[in-house]
Amino acid sequence: MIRLADRRIDQRAPCLIGAVTLIGAAALAACGLAACGDEPADLEADAVLGVKAYVEAQLAVMETCAQSLADHAPAPDADGWSHAADTVAVDAMRADWRCLRTSYERIEAAIAVLFPQYDASLDERYDGFIADGADANLFDDTGVTGVHAVERILWASEHPPQVIEFEESLVGYSEARTPATEAEARSFRDVLVGLILSDLGAMMADFAPAALDAASAFRGVIASMAEQLEKTNFAASGEDESRYAQHTLGDMRANLAGGREIYAHFQPWLRSRDGGEALDASVLAGFDRVANMYDTLPGDALPPVPSTWNPRMPSAEDAATPYGMLHALLIEESDVRKDGSVVDQMSKAADLLGIPQLPE
Repeated sequence: MIRLADRRIDQRAPCLIGAVTLIGAAALAACGLAACGDEPADLEADAVLGVKAYVEAQLAVMETCAQSLADHAPAPDADGWSHAADTVAVDAMRADWRCLRTSYERIEAAIAVLFPQYDASLDERYDGFIADGADANLFDDTGVTGVHAVERILWASEHPPQVIEFEESLVGYSEARTPATEAEARSFRDVLVGLILSDLGAMMADFAPAALDAASAFRGVIASMAEQLEKTNFAASGEDESRYAQHTLGDMRANLAGGREIYAHFQPWLRSRDGGEALDASVLAGFDRVANMYDTLPGDALPPVPSTWNPRMPSAEDAATPYGMLHALLIEESDVRKDGSVVDQMSKAADLLGIPQLPE
């Protein structure tokens, strides 16, 4: 979950042909009341149109995956369901969950700032939800909801020890479990997963006519790249995001892939500016450095955190572990003050394009 300030969606009058303008304030200022015929405005419009289409396609995939998860849920019966009793169905739901999760992580950078209410409902962590009060009913649409609520249930019998230790320390903690009654099984399928489908439907309906600006899309990707380090840090205490399925590295790969896809739509605009080609090459090199590190790590889970790990001053032995090397790389690449880091170069690219900062 990307924690960005709430922003209102830009609903200004269209400047391009069609029902909705998808360009931000900079392009509107450039074209004024005339047709948007100058090259910079066209390139900005092309970028946000491309991002818009990409997000809409991924939202459609999410809806398909969520519906499939509901369809694969075992028919409610007197004793609910469990992985031991319903292995085929639960494995299918787990695959659907991974599909749903991956698609969201690919686009969260572009939409979290536009739809903070849905980002929270869909993607808040368990500890974030119960900070507002305990949630004894794991299967309804109040309290703890979204993809991690479903994940927590689907992997209820397989939570890593450090995750259990962390969550047991939380005020309001309830032990994870699968549905034990017909009513709970029905509620899981129709109410908890149903809320995900409802949220997605509302998001798709709101996004279709909405004007998307360059700041939301481009600066959102910068924020998501900086968040890679936070996801890695949380693993040391069992607080990482997709901790039940051990899918946090899978999330990070999807973040990176989605960020690259969104950034690709801005490349022609950036390369049209003086100095833009060099900046573009540097941004791509930064993406490659992160991707190459991820490629060295097997599976979807973050590598084990050394038992003696000290994030401020790791020992030479701990720094040489897969986790230590990943942590060191992400410290460098997420540092906007480090010249040449991917976040630094993307920030300079945004400045060159005149893309404004997002509100704090």
